Amino acid sequence: MNTRIRRAAVTLAAASVLPLALSACSDNGDSKSDSGKASASATASDDGMSGSGSSASAMDEPFGSACSAVPKNGAGSFDGMAKDPVATAASHNPALSTLVSAVQKAGLVDTLNNAQNITVFAPTNDAFKKIPKATLDKVLNDKAQLTKILTYHVVGQKLAPKNLENGSFPTLEKSKLRTSGSGESYTVNDSAKVVCGNVKTANATVYIVDSVLMPSS
Repeated sequence: MNTRIRRAAVTLAAASVLPLALSACSDNGDSKSDSGKASASATASDDGMSGSGSSASAMDEPFGSACSAVPKNGAGSFDGMAKDPVATAASHNPALSTLVSAVQKAGLVDTLNNAQNITVFAPTNDAFKKIPKATLDKVLNDKAQLTKILTYHVVGQKLAPKNLENGSFPTLEKSKLRTSGSGESYTVNDSAKVVCGNVKTANATVYIVDSVLMPSS
């Protein structure tokens, strides 16, 4: 009798342990599954952040109708200009040759190249052609007046496109210029249009404009 009782007890003990073992295995399996789901979720989240970063990067690119005329390669390309300080970078862009000549006449090459974190509104050659030749020649030969006009095109801080939406900024000439617009359409002083904006150089952000900006006094 005693032997039968002991066998029955062992059988009952095994029967009670088996469900617990199965339950434990089941819990481990669920845990691994949950871990896999968490990992997949984290990966998806990382992918989303990566996508957002790419979008932000795209928004930081140069924009505007005249950007297509910028060389694709070499020192005058966007990548090339980003390596040089602003006056040197501008000298590699054929559309800014009149501006570069004016900067040289005014003796501002070193001033612009050595400045840090500035914004330059750079008039194209066509912008200078809007000024009557006699007037332009007179200005180009008057160093004080030329310096006043050129320094009015320079703001002592880097401006992102969003800063231009409704802005007023002191220039190196000491008076202020105004900007307005949104998206990829901006104007300066309600007249000059940005035709290629957000161009990066080693020390400046450049907005190429279609008119020469004149200080109020």
